[in-house]
Amino acid sequence: MSTGPGTIHRRSVLAAAATLAAAPGRAQGTRPERAVLTPALVEAAKKEGKIAWYTADDLVLATKVAKTFEAKYGMIVQLERSGAERIYQRIGQEYSSNIHAVDVATTSDLGHCVTWRAAGLLEPFVPAEAAAWPEAAIAADGSFIVDKFTLVMAAYNSRLVKAEEAPKSWLDLLDPKWKGKLVKGHPGYSGAITNATYALSRLLGWEYFEKLAKQGVMQVQSATDPPMRLAQGERAIMADGAEVTAARLISQGAPLVLIYPVEGVPVVGVGSVLMRKAPRPAAARLFMHYLASSECQKINMEHGTRSFDPAMTEPASWTPLSKIKLLHNEPEALAREAEAVKKRYSQIFGV
Repeated sequence: MSTGPGTIHRRSVLAAAATLAAAPGRAQGTRPERAVLTPALVEAAKKEGKIAWYTADDLVLATKVAKTFEAKYGMIVQLERSGAERIYQRIGQEYSSNIHAVDVATTSDLGHCVTWRAAGLLEPFVPAEAAAWPEAAIAADGSFIVDKFTLVMAAYNSRLVKAEEAPKSWLDLLDPKWKGKLVKGHPGYSGAITNATYALSRLLGWEYFEKLAKQGVMQVQSATDPPMRLAQGERAIMADGAEVTAARLISQGAPLVLIYPVEGVPVVGVGSVLMRKAPRPAAARLFMHYLASSECQKINMEHGTRSFDPAMTEPASWTPLSKIKLLHNEPEALAREAEAVKKRYSQIFGV
């Protein structure tokens, strides 16, 4: 990342993030004020005519959300889709050059939201559509909302692996029979994989990754890549990847079978933020309203992501959360530890 007055470095905001984490929480029973969608806001947004959305969402999902919003409001969505780490780096580079192009950002690494907040880049904004969401889905100060979440799990190609032989745990991936047959994402590119790596390093220790690195793993980038490589038959086992992408591929007929490892499955909250220096503030607010709307939440679920909206009903074909051991990371902890996690991972895997 470029250096300069506006550059965002996680280490440089570590103290600020720690202060935020240690600060007193909101009073019992209180919640950040919800912003109501008004005709005046819609009109102002339409006059601006455009929204620049930087997102780590699955490309198919992000495109659907963008096109639906455009059709609904007659506006243009400038969609910039990449891995969460690339989104984070791009915003840092732009701000270091005093470029304020992004209106709304969506990341699969909530640590990014904490870092941006500590750097003073976010405008607190909680749409009224999120009023019924649990507190865990909304930052205490309203600086970001978790408008969807997915899981990072394993999977196998049923044309290449028999069900009775398939792994059931993370540790099963270390079996010599899977050497040269694994594919996984990289935390240096993917916020979801950063989440998963941090969670599993705490659960299983870095020794797990040291052993996994000896398995001849095909290393790809985004958390959306491993399910696609698996579906194409390039590898037999997915060592980690996004549930949302795998579920979409299965719905399209791909021979994938999801594995929810018995040790636990990392939960990846996907956070959306309104940038304080958004060049189109009204359009940005309208888009945040849309992301929280039941219409958008339904689109998210149709594409495989899970929702905090109590009005949504998960498909019967999904494995219910009640049957999965979930591993949660604190956003503040991710902000503090992410760089060290990526560095150690790269040293272990040599990439």
